[in-house]
Amino acid sequence: MISKKEVHPVKRATPKIRRILFNRVKHIAKLARLGLLPDELKKMEKELSAVLDYIEKLKEVDVSNVKPTSHSIQIENVMREDEVKRQSRETVDRLVEMAPERRGRYIKVKAVFGL
Repeated sequence: MISKKEVHPVKRATPKIRRILFNRVKHIAKLARLGLLPDELKKMEKELSAVLDYIEKLKEVDVSNVKPTSHSIQIENVMREDEVKRQSRETVDRLVEMAPERRGRYIKVKAVFGL
């Protein structure tokens, strides 16, 4: 977490504060499933507005000579082939038996995608 000492306010010749509205913050909190109290929403309103201001400030930086990267250091993913590891029928049956809910030889789980 960033402390207040680490955050430097952005000073501009012409203040151009980008304000995020309370209702927008409330909607974002709902989408993120955050149960924020009204005073927390007010605080987030100020903090998100400050973040948007800082992003505007960053847009002023000349990056025309900076090579685009996705990471600060050159790394490469190490990939492996997917391998199917067959298990004995007894092992599979024991695992399915331990599941809290099942249907036949399948484990029943909550839906991942809403229908």
